[in-house]
Amino acid sequence: MSEANRSDLPLPDYDGLPLGELQHRIRALDATELRTLLAYEQDHGQRTAVVELLTARLEQLAAGAEPTGADPAAPRPQAPPRRAGSPVSPATSTEPIHPPPHGTPEQHGKPKGNRAV
Repeated sequence: MSEANRSDLPLPDYDGLPLGELQHRIRALDATELRTLLAYEQDHGQRTAVVELLTARLEQLAAGAEPTGADPAAPRPQAPPRRAGSPVSPATSTEPIHPPPHGTPEQHGKPKGNRAV
């Protein structure tokens, strides 16, 4: 496949996709489309992780997996944004418990058994 055929790829933005996004999008492709991407990758990028990903998905399809039927050009659903900052505050934390090892003024420490008081 040549540079001129880049527009014929089943994923128009294929070259710019990170591995995680590519993994999501190829699930909608059939074996013919995956072989097209694999041939393009082997002729151009030869990225080991991408070749392994495409080969593994081809094996899944050969074993009976079905394409998802989703739009391969659709971006992966984004997780809701994480809350910034810590949920812990003085209002939500408990009071610290730090009893001294020798007791408190209301509760005197016990002497050891072999010592005189």
